[in-house]
Amino acid sequence: LSLLGAAPGAPSCPHGPALLFVKTSQGREEGRRFYACSACRDRRDCNFFQWEDEKVSETRLAAREEYNRNHQPSFTHRQNVDRYKNFVLLPLSKRRFCQECQQLLLPAEWENHSDHQFLCDITTAQLKSPSQLLYPLENKKTNAQYLFADRSCQFLLNLLIDLGFRRVLSVGTPRLHEMIQSKASQEEEFSVRSLLLDIDFRYSQFYTEDEFCHYNMFNHHFFGGEAARETCRKFLYEENGERIIMVTDPPFGGLVEALASSFRKLMAMWRETGKEGRDNKEMPMFWIFPYFFESRILDFFPSFSMMDYQVDYDNHALYKHGKTGRRQSPVRIFTNLTPSMIVLPEEEGYRFCTVCQRYVSSGNQHCEICNSCTSKDGRQWKHCVLCKKCVKPSWFHCNNCNCCTLQMHSCEKTDVGCFVCGKAGHKRSACPSLSHS
Repeated sequence: LSLLGAAPGAPSCPHGPALLFVKTSQGREEGRRFYACSACRDRRDCNFFQWEDEKVSETRLAAREEYNRNHQPSFTHRQNVDRYKNFVLLPLSKRRFCQECQQLLLPAEWENHSDHQFLCDITTAQLKSPSQLLYPLENKKTNAQYLFADRSCQFLLNLLIDLGFRRVLSVGTPRLHEMIQSKASQEEEFSVRSLLLDIDFRYSQFYTEDEFCHYNMFNHHFFGGEAARETCRKFLYEENGERIIMVTDPPFGGLVEALASSFRKLMAMWRETGKEGRDNKEMPMFWIFPYFFESRILDFFPSFSMMDYQVDYDNHALYKHGKTGRRQSPVRIFTNLTPSMIVLPEEEGYRFCTVCQRYVSSGNQHCEICNSCTSKDGRQWKHCVLCKKCVKPSWFHCNNCNCCTLQMHSCEKTDVGCFVCGKAGHKRSACPSLSHS
């Protein structure tokens, strides 16, 4: 399956305009092109499907519009802001949150939710930490709300402040946004501002229209239309020399090319704000993603480089820093900032490599032959003379396969190669021909 991207006049599902796909075999297009939901890779989450050349009847179009309308949230963002104002005026004993509907409740609505589970006595501190009040949506490909652990969130915020950024476009990073908002309300001298763009509309209950935009990062769709787009545009206009950076933490099962397309459009919005000298520049960015997507990300953003810092998550069994998870987190920061500027905490075992001019993890030893700190996963890698590169310590060179691989592997499997282009040496998900399409 290959993504052809956003197409003008594409049909819409409840998640906004659909994306155009085509089935591929051995690198060639096969069969008809079709539209499918941009956000949900699993048909059980959104079963939208339409052939590109299909003539859709008026009746079906009307039914689809009706379906899309019925699958929109029950309150608008403006209504949710008004409800929040009323909610905070209530005494503690009357502040309830419905866990089943994931909704703040006003006393007049209690009756309708009488058989649901409640959280009572919702404090101001809880309202300022909605990511802890709401339950995480853990569909790997659509929402995958694995939320930054406090350690990683605090590190990111300190790093942004040290680098001189005063505005953060938080794309799918609710916990970072929350930390910034919370500090801004408590500390007068704290000058960082954040705008959260997220597909999870539940956050509209806690943030105003200047603090949150309902946004799909797979098709660059603002659900609030032109008004929300304008909010984002205004935020990207840097007043008084306040530097801005975009920080994004997409679902790891999402399509890299769809995400890259949206991020380019956000960068274009930033360029269009009319500031001098932006024509050929990229908006500063942190893209947080697993290290094994490095080649795909660099295909779309050649100016990016990967930092060694391990980002960890509160609610993910595997992606925990150091020894607390079942394995070390594979999640890294990809950035277009100069690597030497990204100072990593020495107390966590990071050190500065003077040759590479960047901070690396303690196990990442400089290879004299590659002239680089080559490890991706924090362990010390070893150089293979035959492969002419460094490989994982558990790999050995197999003369049959003519490459390094795990010792206990079956040689015949390597003949199959990639399902897309048929070549050996990579899997379908990392196929270069997918990136170019």
